[in-house]
Amino acid sequence: MGGKFYVGIDLGGMSAKAGLFDAEGTMLAKESVKTSKDAGYEATVMSLAELVQKVCQKGGVSQAHVKGVGVGSPGIINGQEGIVVSWTNFGWENKALAKDLSAALQKIPVKISNDANVAALGEARFGAGKQYSDSILITLGTGVGSGIILQNKIFEGYRGGAGEAGHMTLVVGGIRCTCGRRGCFEQYASATALLRETKRVMREHKDSRMWKYAPTLEQVDGTTSFTAAKEGDAAAQEVVKNYIMYLSEGILNLVNCFRPQAILVGGGVSGQGEYLLQPIREYVNEHLFVGFDRIPLAIVRADLGNDAGIWGAYALALDA
Repeated sequence: MGGKFYVGIDLGGMSAKAGLFDAEGTMLAKESVKTSKDAGYEATVMSLAELVQKVCQKGGVSQAHVKGVGVGSPGIINGQEGIVVSWTNFGWENKALAKDLSAALQKIPVKISNDANVAALGEARFGAGKQYSDSILITLGTGVGSGIILQNKIFEGYRGGAGEAGHMTLVVGGIRCTCGRRGCFEQYASATALLRETKRVMREHKDSRMWKYAPTLEQVDGTTSFTAAKEGDAAAQEVVKNYIMYLSEGILNLVNCFRPQAILVGGGVSGQGEYLLQPIREYVNEHLFVGFDRIPLAIVRADLGNDAGIWGAYALALDA
């Protein structure tokens, strides 16, 4: 198969996923490989090179026709220089990933950025943010991930250090975060935080309907409090109300700083749809420095789910 093709890779701590795309933006194939810290840097680079080969074979495309590869990687990433400044989970420091992967791929151009930034770029180019030049993606998972797109480009900040919204302080002296500080946004607005608060309130309210959906605390998930709240359970409604308040306050901080056209909400909790988003819109509009009537703001659910990183990496590859 002739023509121009591109590969987008979403690199994670347990696996790397790749998509093969044509120049028109059609995903032709997907593949994945396992990753681990124990493998070491050089072996991981070779695994990514093999992943490119595998996804090309699956899509029936010669690797010689691949014109660019994009990679979204965890950590602090200096995209301009193609360097992983620091990925603490894998112990990577100042690794020239773009150059090294390019060398392993017979000099195919490689471009890299932080995985959350790349997911935001995917949503901005191909998902819920494609009608906007300025958008911020917030993903509500184990932590709070975020990526900032300004004028259709990733805002990385100096040496790739920007966009870590999950570590804005919401509560001075608050709950200790995995980063070592206290009161971070993700300690109040992540799915992990939602589960923690759901369990705490369930312990205090043994008559709550939340126990119907999670007969043991081990069965609590991100839907437990929302499902019971929709049925009128007061304890669950309090959990949801507080969660939305903290999430909205974090969004307010981002909007006041960057004033994007849209906030895109992804991750598991975003599955609540309008039950989550409409109260956020109301809270943000009420408390915002300049309201929606003068500077409109869309707050919508992200579209691309777990493939946002692959699509964003494809967007990077187009620019490689």
